Amino acid sequence: MYNIPYFKANDEKEVMDFMHHHPFIILCGADKNGLPAATHVPVLLEQRGDALFLQAHIMKKQVHHKAFEENPNVLAIFYGAHTYVSASWYENKKTASTWNYQAVHAYGKLRFLDQEGLLAVLTKLTEKFENDPHSPSLVQRLDKDYVDKLMQAIIAFEIEVTQVEHVFKLSQNRDEKSYHNIIEQLQTKDEDARAVAKTMADRGYTGNNENNSIS
Repeated sequence: MYNIPYFKANDEKEVMDFMHHHPFIILCGADKNGLPAATHVPVLLEQRGDALFLQAHIMKKQVHHKAFEENPNVLAIFYGAHTYVSASWYENKKTASTWNYQAVHAYGKLRFLDQEGLLAVLTKLTEKFENDPHSPSLVQRLDKDYVDKLMQAIIAFEIEVTQVEHVFKLSQNRDEKSYHNIIEQLQTKDEDARAVAKTMADRGYTGNNENNSIS
């Protein structure tokens, strides 16, 4: 992930809000031989004092389970809508086209939890994503035998986050007229493009860094 000052959030809260709104992550790691492993999981974010923790669960006896057992150093990638941006939409059309996106990388150490911890994570996950205290799909409303059988096949974990990096690449390096034209063009495209356009419109134009080397 490159570190370009003008492709950054306005403040730390914007980064945290993005993570909360995009909880389905790519979790990456490597085994003891350095071979990469990755999986896709929804996570809970929990603040404890100054420390941030991510909680989730994965299936046992899979490549990712073995890798994370052997090497607890992991990277959680949070990502949102992304879209192609044509240079034909710029005032200066003799330049490179690009791709707009937002992504957050959270580094940390993974620790597996016991069965009590697993039940707690499952309970919190269904409560959050069901978002309905009367839902019959809440863990506490499921048949105990079914839940016990399910828990034999999965394992919960938490990650203490040690570093967070982000890129919010949203055409901040364009002139104001180009910026608004990009929004107008993206509003006519697919769902991802319209989502990026909305984010750009909500953030507003913040300045021109067009002399940079990043498209």
